[in-house]
Amino acid sequence: MKLTYLGHSSIHINTGEFQLIIDPFLRGNPNAALQPDEITADYILLTHGHSDHIGDTEEIAKRNGATIIAVVELAYYFESKGLQTIGMNLGGSCTFPFGNLQFTPALHSSSVHIDGVNVYLGSPAGILLHLDGHTLYHSGDTALFSDLKLIGDRNSIDLALLPIGDFFTMGPEDALLAAEWLKARHVIPVHYNTFPPINQDGEQFVANLQPLGITGHALKPGECLNLNDLN
Repeated sequence: MKLTYLGHSSIHINTGEFQLIIDPFLRGNPNAALQPDEITADYILLTHGHSDHIGDTEEIAKRNGATIIAVVELAYYFESKGLQTIGMNLGGSCTFPFGNLQFTPALHSSSVHIDGVNVYLGSPAGILLHLDGHTLYHSGDTALFSDLKLIGDRNSIDLALLPIGDFFTMGPEDALLAAEWLKARHVIPVHYNTFPPINQDGEQFVANLQPLGITGHALKPGECLNLNDLN
């Protein structure tokens, strides 16, 4: 089972049987490892409706015949474009062919700018995935909030993906506390170094995780982790 970091907050997961992509912002991302026409996906999972997260969803979904899974308002937005979607909501979980997915709260916003108007696209979310014995948590864009402790208490998280960019999300200091509250064994920093306001030192963040007993991975776009090797 392989996880590939594609840049910004986007990751691709190959379970061996299914291909998943989360928040596919590629074409407008100066650090993207791949372009949309290089992506294979059976499912597209979305945390919220900002353009740097929904990105190339429409193009990838059309080319692959992929199913989009998102909070209901965001799912309706893509359904209106003729795409196959499944709309869920915060706290809800469902077992899909690839594994179990639950949307968790995130403190952020969610909209898209269309013809000069911001269109509301539902609540922002994190994504908790149970995949063949592995538990992954993608927090989406979020501020630090105390319910992260509850998520950590109720789940044995093997790998968490946390934003460290600051400005739009929590920064490195808050992300360290989030990692501790989540009790994650491994952490990948995301949502940084894409644009000047969110420039951060991923390697320093990873070094600061070590005294907490957490293994960090400051992956460069295109780098992979074998989830079966995490211990």
